[in-house]
This record gives sequence, structure tokens and C-alpha cells, in this order.
Amino acid sequence: MGKMIKTRKRVVVAMSGGVDSSVAAALLKERNFEVIGITMHIWEHSKNNDAKRVANKLEIPYHELDLRDIFKDRVISNFCEEYKEGRTPNPCIRCNKYIKFDALAKKAKELNADFIATGHYARIQRTESRGQRAEGRYVLKKGIDAKKDQSYFLYVLTQEQLKYTLMPLGDITKERVRKIAEEKNLHVANRPESQEICFIPDNKYGEFVKKRIPEEIKPGPIINKEGRVIGEHRGIIFYTVGQRRGMGIADKNPLYVIAIDKKHNAIIAGKEEELYTDELIAGNVNFINTGKLEHPIKVEAKIRYLHQPSQATVIPLNEENKVKVKFDSPQRAVTPGQAVVFYNEEEVIGGGTIE
Repeated sequence: MGKMIKTRKRVVVAMSGGVDSSVAAALLKERNFEVIGITMHIWEHSKNNDAKRVANKLEIPYHELDLRDIFKDRVISNFCEEYKEGRTPNPCIRCNKYIKFDALAKKAKELNADFIATGHYARIQRTESRGQRAEGRYVLKKGIDAKKDQSYFLYVLTQEQLKYTLMPLGDITKERVRKIAEEKNLHVANRPESQEICFIPDNKYGEFVKKRIPEEIKPGPIINKEGRVIGEHRGIIFYTVGQRRGMGIADKNPLYVIAIDKKHNAIIAGKEEELYTDELIAGNVNFINTGKLEHPIKVEAKIRYLHQPSQATVIPLNEENKVKVKFDSPQRAVTPGQAVVFYNEEEVIGGGTIE
């Protein structure tokens, strides 16, 4: 007899124990994939039995993967470093890049899987080949549930990663996902949304960073745009551009953080209108479809996850992987360290880190 031919496609599903990844696994099993569930332990408190219970209920094999060291190295260290430099990082994007779509993909390869899958609300579509291109390209699109769309966090993905990734929730709403979980009697059907960053359950970013690098946290001056000292801050890690609370300054106008000067350990405060700017520089850019930007393009750009996209022009710079983004109208609180993501209607063109 010849060797057995694998007829069903094998997929490794990242299972967090939440309703989204649980339903993603259930839907793929329904579509006749050979599904393997994997929980990635990335943080001290990330041990959870919900994913295991769901895997048992769905009767699929289940593994646990200890990624705490790589998470600490790639995500936590960077998070602390960025705050120390006066920037406001987005750890979910780095986690996608180095953990979910890299470390998990390596494990999937070991398990001889054809795909990895996640519970993200986004869509991956293959375009048909044209002209000289033998193979089609993969495009990343917003999820159809506008309130839940997570494409903003996925601009770092490459053609190679998109080719081997499935996102079964991209075409359905959150409401429908909860319904499917109920129909399948999954105990996580009504589990509440997790809002905060997974490794900071109380949302106190400053305290988290201070605990890890206490020697770096020093009080310093709060100054106005003219350079006059108007107060004292307790350490730049506790502030982000656009912030109003925690300034402790009595002034006839509400004051906001308009910039952070790491070199002089200073916070620059100003009025609301001083928060607006119509251009930014972004580094570490990734263009999903083209790899590289050769000439200026018109896009809709988002400067934070819950931001309305705004019309802008992206201009390539001479420096490697850097672009200038010029907005048609000024934007409020453009924050270094956050991601700027470029869209053409539903499609994610790419993005980068605001410098």
C-alpha cells in the first residue's frame, strides 16, 4: 500500500478561551478542516482552562505553547522602552507580528498544518493573477462588522503570512458569533469583552512600566510652548499626547499634553487647538500588496484604532521604510509610538509607526 494521502486541510487555531477564537475553531471544524486548538501562554496570568474546555467540547486536539520568554523579549521589553522614550506603543500590533503570526506559525509547521487561524474580525481575499504575475496577491480587508473590525492591528502582515492564514469571523457580526456559540452550547458564549491590554488587567500602564524600570522614572518640569515652567510631572511614562487628566495645573484654559521631550525629561502643555497637526513621519512601514511605495498615493489614514479614517497623501521618503503622511485636514493628538494605518475603502494598504 502507498502512504496515506491527507485529504482534509489541517489548521491550527489560536484559542484564547474567548468567544471569538472558540467560534473560529467551531466554524472551521464545520467546514471540514482538521482543526487543532493551541493556547499560547504569553504572560504569567495567561493560564486559562476555558480554551481547553471548548476544545474538549468540539472534540479537537489541543496543545499549550509556552511563549512567555519571546513575549517578554519582543513585546514587554519594547513596551517599557517606548514609554521610557516618551512614546505610546501599541503592543497588540507587535504581538501579532512576532507571536501570533510568527511563533504560532512555526508551531503549525511542526504539526504539519496547512493554515493558522485566528478570531480576528478582518477578511483575507485572494486577487486573481494579472499579466506577468503567475500567482494572485492577497489583500487584507476590514471585517464586515464595523464596530468590531480589527484590520488596524494587522497591517504588519506579509503576503506569505496572509497566504497561510484564515480569519473565519471576518464575514460575520459579533452578535452572530455569540449566537453560534450559544447554538453549539459553548460555555464562553456570553463571556464579556476584554478591553484592556492582556498583560495589564487594571489598565495602569505607568505603574506597570515603573515596576520594571524604576531607575528610569524621574519627576521633571511641565513647560508651556514658550518654555516657561508651569508645573511638575511625576515621570514621562505617566503621560501621553492629548492627555488632560493628571496635570495638576490651575489655568483658565484646560491644558493638554501636546508633546513629550525625552531629552530634557519635560512635558510640554498647551491648549486644545495646539494638539492639531496636518502631517507626520512614520517608520517601519509595511505595504501589504506592493512591498514598497514608489510614488505618493492618496489614502484614508487612521492614527489610532478608534479613530475615523481621514483623507491623506502618503509620500515615500529617501530613508528606508519611512514615509511622510500629509492630511487634508489637521488631526488631533498625533501620538508617537502609535500606528498609522492606510486604507483604500475596505482594503488595508499598509501602515507604520508614528515617529
